[in-house]
This record gives sequence, structure tokens and C-alpha cells, in this order.
Amino acid sequence: MKPFLLLGTRADDAAADEEYDAFLRFSGLAERDLRRHRLERTPLGDVDLDDWSGILLGGGPFNVSDPAEAKSPVQQRVEAELGALIGRIVDADFPFLGACYGIGTLGGHQGALVDRTFSEPVGAVEITVVTPDPLFADVPPTFQAFVGHKEAIRELPPHAVLLASSPTCPVQAFRIGRHVYATQFHPELDADGLCTRVDVYKYAGYFAPEEADEIKALAYASDVRYPPEVLRAFIRVARRSERSSAARG
Repeated sequence: MKPFLLLGTRADDAAADEEYDAFLRFSGLAERDLRRHRLERTPLGDVDLDDWSGILLGGGPFNVSDPAEAKSPVQQRVEAELGALIGRIVDADFPFLGACYGIGTLGGHQGALVDRTFSEPVGAVEITVVTPDPLFADVPPTFQAFVGHKEAIRELPPHAVLLASSPTCPVQAFRIGRHVYATQFHPELDADGLCTRVDVYKYAGYFAPEEADEIKALAYASDVRYPPEVLRAFIRVARRSERSSAARG
């Protein structure tokens, strides 16, 4: 089987390393099966989809809905590279899962309205599955997951399939085609990981700094056992797609 590619945008090493470790741990993949590229450090270069089983895009400090003049040269480069790659992914219906920043990136590319109407504070929310899908095969109809985002999708394009929602954010997951997915919530995040990010982004505007200890305490009181099942389900979806492609020759 081919490896997966994880694309990251977190400039802080502690957050970037925690994210990679979390994707490894909760996906069940070994390091040889999950390669990482930090987009904020180096250009993406050529990506041959035939080299990979699937591509994952994690969260980060960028917001696709920020005004163009407010985006750094690095963010502008990253967005251009991701836009070109996602165009190829959608055209090929290639297995892709974007989380948090990934949902805005995929959604924006596909014509969704992305703005700050449905931002959510850092913490656990109740996610409700609204459309049956292999991605949610092993989770209950409603489950808790960690979120924390300044922007979100307000309106999906007609060709997107809404998969999950929450009371404060109507688009928590959607699908394009059969294999291209994105979630607003974090399928890779547990309480330890959330607390690392609380420390890293304490002064980044996601919450008042004096609330950090309370957010951490609430994180450990949350039941977030199910989101990793979503990540593992994506791995299975991608592997099945890979086997089907190989069988077709």
C-alpha cells in the first residue's frame, strides 16, 4: 500500500509536531505510512497523486476568508498551491480529508461561502450526523468533538453533500464526489492535544488568555472518544479506493 501525505501549516513546532503525532496515533498509521510536508516552511512542489493513498490537510492559523491585503506572502503562496492541488484532487475524486482549515480551503475552492458567521470557541461541541456516510459508520448519531475556529462555511455549493452539523455551526462535515471530505471539527484531537494548542495559541485571538486554564479543565471533562473513528474510517475509504484502482489496472 502507498503512504498518505499530511499537509501542515502550523509555524510553531510544538503545535506542528503534536498535530503530526496525533494523526499518526489516531489513524493507526506508522511513520513510514504518513509523510508530512510543512507548507509554511517550504513550497509544496509537484505532487503526483499516483504516489499516495490519500492526502490529509490539518488545521492552522490561516483563514481563507481574511482580506487579501491581510494575508502574508506565505499564506498567499500556500493558498495558491493548495488551490491547484485541490482542483486536481476533486477532478480525480482522489481521497482527501481536510480538517478545520481544510474545510475552508476545500469549501472555498468549490464555491462555498466562508465567513465568520459561525465561528466557534475552543472546546467540545455536539456533532450530529445528518447524512449516512462511510466516514461516520462507527460513530453514534450524535457525538462530541473538539472545535475552535474563527471562520466556517455559511453556505455549501449545490454539488456538496452535507454530512454533519452542530447547533452553533451548520456545516461540520461535507463531501464532494465519493472520496473528497472535509470536517470543521478535529478528528485527530484529544484533550492533551487541545491543551498543547491552547498553550501555543493563547494570544492568537481564539479566546481570552485568562480563560486558558478553564478551557483545559473542560477539555479533560469532555467525552471525545469518537472523532478518531472518523479519521480511521477515512483511511479505510482511501485504501478501498486504492485497491479498486489497482484492480481496474
